[in-house]
Parts: sequence; structure tokens; C-alpha cells
Amino acid sequence: MNQCTDQLVLALLPAERIASVTWLSRDPGGSLMAQEAMRVGVNHGLAEEVLAQKPDLVVAGSFTTPALRGMLKRLGYPMLEVDNANDFDGIRRITRQVAAAVGEQARGEALIADMDAKLALLAHDRPLPIRVVAWDRSGFGAGKGTLYDAILTAAGARNLVRAPMVLSYRKPDTEVLLQANPALLAQGTIDPRGPSLSDDVVRHPLVRRYWKNRILPIAQGNYICGTPMVADAALKLRRDLRGAAGAASPAVPTGEMIP
Repeated sequence: MNQCTDQLVLALLPAERIASVTWLSRDPGGSLMAQEAMRVGVNHGLAEEVLAQKPDLVVAGSFTTPALRGMLKRLGYPMLEVDNANDFDGIRRITRQVAAAVGEQARGEALIADMDAKLALLAHDRPLPIRVVAWDRSGFGAGKGTLYDAILTAAGARNLVRAPMVLSYRKPDTEVLLQANPALLAQGTIDPRGPSLSDDVVRHPLVRRYWKNRILPIAQGNYICGTPMVADAALKLRRDLRGAAGAASPAVPTGEMIP
């Protein structure tokens, strides 16, 4: 009943053992397991759906509606409530938690081993860090303690949002962005192809002037949920960073006067 725990369940179990996942899990913009979610039933977070599907276990996230969780508990449904994972240690922890609950510990360890092997590959071949500012499409910075930051770091980026007093988890001031002077803006988005009012952030004249061709779109599915599959996202991001225009140099040339 949660987009993130759904992805763990889909990775651990065959389709015939899954009564349903949330409808959000079929959205490729937010889920790395969207294709797998198409093979099972869906729910919309309604108690009536759970009653009709009669599951042996309800897997919920910490943000699943408290009233719904309370009702299902009162009705006697076994429930596993899983916290968010904001780093790779957290991913290992919750993967083992869900795997144990569904009796698939070996499969859970295999998922973790695959993630760790890919992270080790990234760590072994780590280039000079590329200076980026990580924000989502609405312009909110993603700093230390977020999964977004952990994935960027694993991929070989230096996220300037982490630096003290540079940017916090809020819409960054253009003046502060100029001071940070990242080589790239790593912009999280559900669908980078579609128009959005959130694009107002990058329409600022100075942002257009210095970062128009230095915006690296990152699908939210690559960082919004802590699952072992995000290691693949980190590998892809490493390739994207290497191929990004101007990644080796700051966007604002040294000594240039800002109008």
C-alpha cells in the first residue's frame, strides 16, 4: 500500500503471491518496478479493496494513511510497517525486514549483494567529483541525509547543497546559486519531457544564461524510494555525468562580472 514498499515486494515475490500494489507503482516516473507492477492487481488505498482481496499480509509505509492502518489492524490484518530509507544502510535494513516478513531472506540477500557489487564498482572507478546542485523540479535543494544526495555521491558528484550555508532544503536564491557556481544543475523530475509550472525555477535570466545547457534531468523514480535497484540508477547517473556538457568546468567563468 506504499509506492516504495511495493517495489521491494515486487522485487522479492512472483506475481502470483501479490494480491495488489498501489496504483502509483505503475507510474514509470516514480517507480523503478513499473513494468512488474503491471502484472499484478492494484489498489487505491481503500479498506474496501483490502477486504475484497483478503491478503495474508499488508505491507505499508510510514506515510500510509494512519486511519487506514489503524482500521486494518482492528480488523485483524497482519501488517508490516516499513520506514523510509535515506541511505544505503537504510536500504539494506528495510530490504531484510520485508524479505523476512514474506519468507524470502535468500532473495533479499541477493538483492543487497547485487546493489553492493554495483556500489563497489562505482567506488573503484571514481572520477574527480563533478560539482552539482541537486534540486527537484520545483527548485527545492536535496541536501545531506537525503537518498538523492547519497545516490549523487555514489555516482561521482559533489552535491553543493551539502555545504554549510550554501543551500538548504528550500528554493535556492539565485545569488546563492551564483556563489556556489556548480558545473551542473541536477534536476529531479517525474517527467522531464512534459511542461510544468515548476520550470519557472530555471527560467530566471541568470539561470538561463549560465545553466541553460547544464541541466541534468533525473527521474524521481531513481531517488524517491530506497530500494536495492537505485544502484542501477547510480550507474546510469555516472554515465550521464560523464557525458554532460561542461561538467568539468564551473558554469560562471572566473572573474566574469554578473550584470
